[in-house]
Amino acid sequence: MLFTAQGTQLGPFGLLEWALLTGVALIWGSSYLLIEIGLESLTPLTITWVRSTLGFLVLVALPAARTRIERSDYPRVVLLGFTWVAVPFFLFPIALQHIDSALAGMLNALVPIFSTSIAVVLMRSLPRLRITAGILLGFAGAIVISVPAVRESALGGWGVLLVVLATFLYGTSLNVAVPLQQRYGAPAVMMRAIGVAAVATAPFGLAGLSGSQWRIGPALAVIVLGIVNTGAAFVIMTSFVGRVGPTRGGVAVYFIPIVAIVLGVTFRSEVVLPVQWAGTGVVLLGAWLASRREA
Repeated sequence: MLFTAQGTQLGPFGLLEWALLTGVALIWGSSYLLIEIGLESLTPLTITWVRSTLGFLVLVALPAARTRIERSDYPRVVLLGFTWVAVPFFLFPIALQHIDSALAGMLNALVPIFSTSIAVVLMRSLPRLRITAGILLGFAGAIVISVPAVRESALGGWGVLLVVLATFLYGTSLNVAVPLQQRYGAPAVMMRAIGVAAVATAPFGLAGLSGSQWRIGPALAVIVLGIVNTGAAFVIMTSFVGRVGPTRGGVAVYFIPIVAIVLGVTFRSEVVLPVQWAGTGVVLLGAWLASRREA
């Protein structure tokens, strides 16, 4: 049975909450650039498997990750392994073959929409008006950001659809992760969830090796993607949502577009239109509103 919970910190974000949020935004905002670099010589399946495996190995080394989890909670941990790791990790590399890394990062602003919608169903309660307004503003800003880029490419719509599906899975995962994190801690939960993903994607990743070429640049990008953007970042994000809850936890995702834009423009010469900058401003406004007091 699925259920979620409120965070342990219901007031305005403090220094620790903003630090966790910033860490997630900087690390995950760079993920799309790293995936694009990895795709220069590695297949999407291989990237997914290597990333999951490295993330798992990082977490295994943490003593806190060895906390025992009750058998009754293992189905939820396995669910997290697929909805937060295995499936999205596969969808993003495929999508980034058709859309820019900046756009992929921008579309992650949809995560709080799905997170809140699922939380409303599971907790049978509505979020405060200010939080609702902030989330809707973030959604509107994400739409404004994505439309121009999608129109430029026939396959852009397919890439956007895959990213939207991934964000829906992320929204589901935020809700599932909250009670688990509060009970066992982020390292224990994510070590097992990422381990599930590593095992589930192993056959596909090994099959993709034949179509991959291990060049230094792409290989290093995927190594960073696994160690930092998977192993470290998931513990930070799970700790964050455990403190602030699934609704406000998705706010961290609002800042990812800014990081993705800066990196895409700087390192990939991606073009960001004025209307997309305006949309990013709307997203930031939504993030500020949604981060206010929940109760």
